[in-house]
Amino acid sequence: MTGRIGGREPTGEGAGTDAVFTSLLEDSAEELYESAPCGYLSTTMDGTIAKINATLLDWLGLERRAVVGRKRFADLLTVGGRLYHETHFAPLLRMQGELGGIALEMKTAGGRLPVLVSSAIKYGGGGEPLLIRTTVFDASDRRAYEEELLRRRQEAERARTEAEQARAEAEQAQAEAERARKQAEADRARLADTLAVLQQSLLPDTLPAVPGLEAAAHYHTASPDRLGGDFYDLFPVGENLWAFFLGDVCGKGPEAASLTSLTRYTLRAAAHHDPDPVTALTTLNDALHERYTASGDPRYCTCVFGVLESGHDDGHVTVRLASGGHPPALVLRADGHADLLPTPGGMLIGVFPTAPIGTAQTILAAGDTMLLYTDGLTEARTGPTRDALYGDDALYAFADEHAPATPQQTITALTELLDGFGDGLDDDTALLALGVPADPSRTRPTTDHPR
Repeated sequence: MTGRIGGREPTGEGAGTDAVFTSLLEDSAEELYESAPCGYLSTTMDGTIAKINATLLDWLGLERRAVVGRKRFADLLTVGGRLYHETHFAPLLRMQGELGGIALEMKTAGGRLPVLVSSAIKYGGGGEPLLIRTTVFDASDRRAYEEELLRRRQEAERARTEAEQARAEAEQAQAEAERARKQAEADRARLADTLAVLQQSLLPDTLPAVPGLEAAAHYHTASPDRLGGDFYDLFPVGENLWAFFLGDVCGKGPEAASLTSLTRYTLRAAAHHDPDPVTALTTLNDALHERYTASGDPRYCTCVFGVLESGHDDGHVTVRLASGGHPPALVLRADGHADLLPTPGGMLIGVFPTAPIGTAQTILAAGDTMLLYTDGLTEARTGPTRDALYGDDALYAFADEHAPATPQQTITALTELLDGFGDGLDDDTALLALGVPADPSRTRPTTDHPR
């Protein structure tokens, strides 16, 4: 029957197929073992390698003579794989007699090879363990696939939690502000003659009613999920004497909120102790420098602090200002023009042990309005490509065009201006307007909450 399949002489295509089939039958068991698409090795019960196929040797870049009888199976593994083998794999194998599909890593000439390992113990006729047979499968593609799945899952998780992170930042900032308030209250117990009752929020809920004066404020938040560092306040410090301040701390987020809280509380305490504007800013500079800059963590702010004195017979209000590196105030006069109140020479607050303070003074008559603002307004990006800043000159022209205007009219016009900047406004902006009404019966303050 030689050369016949099913009693027929093979011819044509069938003859070729039969020849391939015949050649497969001629493969020796040793050749199949050595050239298998997976790794094979046999070890003694102590792990010493007694036999290993060419496939696994090629994967690991090893010579047979350097492995057989000289290395244990654990020696082929990475440090982590060896530790797992000794603490989990080997003990479980001895107890169960076989293990399958265990993920390990083997050392190669070029690095690491992820593998899936299956082992079984061969027993003698009396049930005694003789050797361990192990099959090794290359798991590189599987590892890459798993890593890609993990990466995409992590990306999806990050996208899902972005909104939660924004809320968490806000909650953390509130906690920082609360801790700062409690610390300030502890300081007030030691310095009861200088500190006043401190408010709990970074911005006042409302502005107080000041006899003979109208006040309005607005806070524009550039990013809804990021805390800014702009601040302002207005509060009484004596009979017919009111203090106010407006400024901008460095940075964003919870740290800026903590710094804003400390700044606001320090200025309030300093003003109640001595309402002189220069003294108040000097006290703030000492506090910030001692707490942050002197300890190697410099933080600072720009700030304008002032005192309003009312009660004059003709109804005018005297204003005394001090500034540490802050933009100049603007006054919209009742006669239809705007004035600048520059405070030259003022330096950033908190950077140096002694900070130069710039000063200015003016009188607000009936119909006059003074405007304080942070640099988010003048540094708004304008133009078709958003590559130009709005600038001081444009703001001065805007004020001159809108004079005369009440504090509320001024804030309303500036709010519309800020909204018109769109995405060109990438920094928070605080606005505070104080003025003597042309109609003495109108002294109601207004506050526009942050948005």
